[in-house]
Amino acid sequence: MNKKITFGFWVYLMSDCVLFAGLFATYAALHGATAGGPGAGALFNLSPVLLQTLLLLTSSFTVGLAMLAAQNKNRNLTILALVATLTLGLGFLGLEVNEFHNLIAAGTGPGSSAFLSAFFALVGTHGLHLALGALWMLVCIAHIAMRGLHDATTRKLRLLGLFWHFLDIIWICIFTFVYLFGILQ
Repeated sequence: MNKKITFGFWVYLMSDCVLFAGLFATYAALHGATAGGPGAGALFNLSPVLLQTLLLLTSSFTVGLAMLAAQNKNRNLTILALVATLTLGLGFLGLEVNEFHNLIAAGTGPGSSAFLSAFFALVGTHGLHLALGALWMLVCIAHIAMRGLHDATTRKLRLLGLFWHFLDIIWICIFTFVYLFGILQ
């Protein structure tokens, strides 16, 4: 793998860590600023969030399978594992969009309070990253289907795998600090 590209991608991931650290800090500072409206305990339903977590963690496994299949030059298994990962990721995004829709429809959108503004910013930024990862995955699937597996493609898949695992780690933090701690308060 080209060391400059890999180093540059790690720099990008660390800059994303800084972005998410700022969003987590903002959420932590504003989670009690509900403007007299409902807080996390009243708004969050843990069942769909647990399903989201299961989908995303399973997608982490399938993206790992794709990386192993690519390393072994198994084109069909690589594509199959990437399609499974993409499907799980899109399922996650569908549940997130549904949650946002329900919150907004109930009158608890991002403009309702500082708490909800911070919540939508943090969770929405993660969702945007996941959507971009899904788009990247589609491009990789098309690239592999048309051109097969070679060293440059495998490098791109490794970077995609790093990105996808990074999003899983961020989600575990969101699940823990936003949803679990929010419901327990």
